[in-house]
Amino acid sequence: MKRLQAFKFQLRPDGQQERDMWRFAGACRFVFNRALALQNENHETGNKYIPYTKMAFWLTAWKSDPGTEWLKASPSQTLQQSLKDLERGYRNFFQKRAAFPRFKKRGKNDAFRYPQGVKLDQTNSRISLPKLGWIRYRNSRKITGEVKNVTVNQSCGKWFVSIQTECDVAEPVHNAASIVGLDAGVVKLATLSDGTVYQPVNSYKTSQRKLVKLHRQLSRKVKFSANWQRQKQKLQSLHSHIANVRRDYLHKITSEISKNHAMIVIEDLKVRSMSKSAKGTAELHGRNVRAKSGLNRAILDQGWYEMRRQLEYKQRWRGGLVITVPPTYTSQRCSRCGHTSKENRLSQSKFVCQICGYRANADINGARNILAAGHAVLACGGMVKSGLPLKQEPTEVSQVSV
Repeated sequence: MKRLQAFKFQLRPDGQQERDMWRFAGACRFVFNRALALQNENHETGNKYIPYTKMAFWLTAWKSDPGTEWLKASPSQTLQQSLKDLERGYRNFFQKRAAFPRFKKRGKNDAFRYPQGVKLDQTNSRISLPKLGWIRYRNSRKITGEVKNVTVNQSCGKWFVSIQTECDVAEPVHNAASIVGLDAGVVKLATLSDGTVYQPVNSYKTSQRKLVKLHRQLSRKVKFSANWQRQKQKLQSLHSHIANVRRDYLHKITSEISKNHAMIVIEDLKVRSMSKSAKGTAELHGRNVRAKSGLNRAILDQGWYEMRRQLEYKQRWRGGLVITVPPTYTSQRCSRCGHTSKENRLSQSKFVCQICGYRANADINGARNILAAGHAVLACGGMVKSGLPLKQEPTEVSQVSV
């Protein structure tokens, strides 16, 4: 099988190379925004979407225009990739996989991509990029496979390179043979059906007071002044630190779970819907807005979607399987007799069945229900809804993902 993998390193450019990278990122942003504006004008007149093959002619004309001839200083392939990104954004929107493409802002997600023309020297920890030359990077691991494309992006004033490679690997076979249910939560990040509990790191909650302080200091400074820019950079650095702590912790626990279990059953949680604001509208105000806002922060602080994404690709690489089941009533159902009632869950941590008297930790009971739903999926070849397996054709199974 072919495996795509990305290797990310921090670049160590000199002054001229860093100025060029800012210039290249700005040119790519300009091309993307101008093409998007033309697409919007074309749509308003009632015409169909213009594909990349025709947008490429715009780029040639812009380079010949005296007002935008400065685009010639940037690598042509990076500008072409910006137009391809716009085309991909429209395609995802038409297929209802993403929102409508939006204009890019300076300083936010500054990046450019090279599909070819890259040279790699791992011995001396350096990489050669078109119109930039050789740039050193902080080498932390060996790069394997054939280089397919290279993306350079900026974050908190630092430049990073992401090298995507492709390599042929043998069809993996998982070393373990066990199946486990995983219940994601706020008080406990992950609880497994075998009783293993992973506590949350709460990186955002830990730094919340410092964030409030930095925001207050930022509000007192003149917008876009030098002091405001420095304060904003401090705020961005703290947000980056929070995200890095969360991502590192999730990698550690997902690697441990993936190594120990061949099959993992998780709930198909709609995190975006679960963390929507409860403010409501001006005419119809929301209820318990303050409590819902705190719950939203706690949900997003755990990184449930990122945990699921990591489990899926790590299981795929190891030859394992991730099964998703509907989360309906998993916390209210007794894992021993199957009785479902909201009175069964006495508190956040206590579960007592009102029929058979079964007592257990509420999260462990929920993980066992998730595991049982996963067994039903494997046994019946269908999906699970409200604890009851529904038989259907194997081609219609959409709840099982490798």
